[in-house]
Amino acid sequence: MFEIYPVNGGISAVNGFYCDGVSAGLKPEGELDIGFIYSDRLCSISTVFTQNRFQAAPIKHFLQNSIKKTNFILVNSKNANAMTGEVGISDIEEILAFAKDNFPDIQNPVMSSTGVIGVRLPKAKIKNSISKFDIKNRNGENFAKAIMTTDTFPKSLAFKIVLEDNRSFTIAGAAKGAGMINPSLATMLCFIVTDANIPKADMDDLLKKNLDYSFNAISVDGDTSTNDTVMLLSNQKSDAYDKEAFGEALRLLMHNLALMIVKDGEGAKKVAGFLVTGAKNDTEAKIAAKALSNSLLVKTALFGEDPNWGRIASTIGASGVECDEKRLVISFEDITVYDKGDILFTPEIEEKAHKIMKKEQFTIKCDLGLGNGSFKSYGCDLGYEYVKINAEYRT
Repeated sequence: MFEIYPVNGGISAVNGFYCDGVSAGLKPEGELDIGFIYSDRLCSISTVFTQNRFQAAPIKHFLQNSIKKTNFILVNSKNANAMTGEVGISDIEEILAFAKDNFPDIQNPVMSSTGVIGVRLPKAKIKNSISKFDIKNRNGENFAKAIMTTDTFPKSLAFKIVLEDNRSFTIAGAAKGAGMINPSLATMLCFIVTDANIPKADMDDLLKKNLDYSFNAISVDGDTSTNDTVMLLSNQKSDAYDKEAFGEALRLLMHNLALMIVKDGEGAKKVAGFLVTGAKNDTEAKIAAKALSNSLLVKTALFGEDPNWGRIASTIGASGVECDEKRLVISFEDITVYDKGDILFTPEIEEKAHKIMKKEQFTIKCDLGLGNGSFKSYGCDLGYEYVKINAEYRT
């Protein structure tokens, strides 16, 4: 048995971890744009990166150096350092060397970036910001704000886990993301830290298991970034660990951070869950569910609060999964609009479905009637504000 409690402070709530955010002048008006995470003990690290073939320089730098342990992560916003070639990697090496010169306790530092693609890092500004760091600061809110780009609010959570013998450990995470969200095994950026005495093999196993039902189940716009990163670090300062308890806490953390990203989708007003059941298998259920969360026509129907079930059916039929219109059932929450070939979309039913779609969060259910496969993806509406934000992104 174990109990999980939410605690305040974000990443700074975890024993031995420090974090903060400062302004380097990358964002206007002195907004926070450079953040760091520091541990006073070397950490095991488990990572998952984007499957976009044009991986950004920070990911290449990490993989080329085969980093297995670290105690320092530097994160900048406004500049992705992607499509910058070898100079992008050498810029990282220069910046991290500067950080080590300023803070000798740093070991195997890691850098992560997010922002505009195809522009070199402003090294002088970043170095100047590093000089402002107090690496013993504990400000999880500042860190979460510093890594934001088009996000409208910082995203962080922390949980304390108390085991049956009263030993405890803590886990916390911070994420950013609002656009270019259709991750392949990751999200835009997410940093998770813990003091649990967790074996590295369990870190790898549990991180990947929970990705499918959290960050890999969401979509804002169907685009996969060059920089998508999830990092899990453990400094093992607690003597406590239980795999089941840690797995459940990690699931809660990742699931809730993922939903925050969907809720903050650029210009989004609604979060929709797409629950596909009765598929031939779980793989086909996932394909159909993600097709629904990615569909532009479905997203615009969400924006218009239009229970256009025909778009739902059409998207499933085009997804490539096995399906049969005589077995399909489509419901908006508990309001069924199509039942195995029978159209139930009367004016009264349409009005009830419309009221459901006026909610900020709801679920659209699709039973394929073919097997036991199931999967739930999450998406948001797509409206005028998304176009405005991305049309003006570099200006």
